[in-house]
Amino acid sequence: SSDVCSSDLTDAFADLSIRFVSGLPDTQIARRLAGQYQDSSTSTAASYRAARRARSHAELVATIGIVSEEADESVFWLKRMLNANIRSTTEAIEPLLSEAEELARIFGASHRTALRKKRQ
Repeated sequence: SSDVCSSDLTDAFADLSIRFVSGLPDTQIARRLAGQYQDSSTSTAASYRAARRARSHAELVATIGIVSEEADESVFWLKRMLNANIRSTTEAIEPLLSEAEELARIFGASHRTALRKKRQ
């Protein structure tokens, strides 16, 4: 089912993100950006888990909206790390950035679909 697939994707994204963050240099800016990124990337997975347990369509719509926002925020923080030219991140960021952008697209579309169904 797409639930299992999306759950696997968000869990894998969170796990990859944790490994990525643990390998960043120990500088003030890297720690700050990494903390923000780690929060949004793991919240993507945690919020999707909550969405799957939604007790109503309204709760599902709201929670999928949060998943979409967290995935998009992950894109934002990865781009900040790229732009800050944090040592040894460029190669590691590219696949994470692609994954974050894909998750943001998937959950943005899911949120729009859920909103349409709510209105019907």
